[in-house]
Amino acid sequence: MSDLMPRPPFDPELSTFLTALEARGPFTLTTEMLPHMRGLDTTEEELDERLRLRGYERRTITVPGHLGDPITLAVIQRIGRAGATSAVYSIHGGGMMFGHYLGNLDSYDDWLLNDHDVVLISVDYRLAPEYPDPYPVEDCYAGLVWVHAHAEQLDIDPNRIVIAGQSAGAGLAAGTSLLARDRSGPSILAQILVSPMLDDRDSTVSTRQIDGIGVADRQMTHFGWDAYLGSRRAGEDVSVYAAPARATDLSGIPRTYIDCGSAEVFRDETVAFASGLWAAGGDAELHVWPGAFHGFTSMMPTARISVTATAALADWIRRLLGAGALGSG
Repeated sequence: MSDLMPRPPFDPELSTFLTALEARGPFTLTTEMLPHMRGLDTTEEELDERLRLRGYERRTITVPGHLGDPITLAVIQRIGRAGATSAVYSIHGGGMMFGHYLGNLDSYDDWLLNDHDVVLISVDYRLAPEYPDPYPVEDCYAGLVWVHAHAEQLDIDPNRIVIAGQSAGAGLAAGTSLLARDRSGPSILAQILVSPMLDDRDSTVSTRQIDGIGVADRQMTHFGWDAYLGSRRAGEDVSVYAAPARATDLSGIPRTYIDCGSAEVFRDETVAFASGLWAAGGDAELHVWPGAFHGFTSMMPTARISVTATAALADWIRRLLGAGALGSG
């Protein structure tokens, strides 16, 4: 962290995680680490057994991605569910470089799956640097187009699709929503953007504050944007779909839940994006969680601030589609 740039304090309870992380020594992300970071932390058989014990089943579907190349969707729903219901189209995080479309599925329990009878669809978009912009966002959009067109096959209501993502996945979700708007594509009921990665330009105060500290910092975001955009990063030739913070027109964007931590690298771009939605007459609910670092609800889900943040998202979902009735028309 720069000595010239003070930052908001971390929440005392969350700080214990950072202290343990720092004790492991400095971390610098490299290209050689990516194959390991792209792996699932369990076997698919173990994942399916965990889902089954919670009353859910998973199937995979191969659909056309960008340029017609095949990509995979995971479809997760309650065992024995029947009747058209709402869908949540999930885009995983990982800086556009790593992560797994079957990873972190437990994070949906406390605010979605435990209370609402939805179909959860997770897209396995292709990753940078092997597949740089526009592959990831175009894969996400192509998957959404397929889901909307095959709503009857999936037993979902095509007018009740919510798109959700965290970190880079939230940035891709925002880019996918912009593509859907500009191409007159599938209707999206709402979007959930948790700590979104939106801005490649490295021009905010929070990027300078969270430099060499925290879970995701300035170095990691530089690495991700370089992998995604190459030499175009921070230049003029970057589309709003790749870096949604560059969008000057945020009209026609679906109802949005958006949040971040006060002590995370993406704070300022998150707040600016919410302000842009309001300026365009949009419906957005913004939360900035005091003392929270990037990914805090996943890293320390039982911390008091994490429980509060998860409850706020759960409450928004209830207000969006009705308590306990996400599957109702």
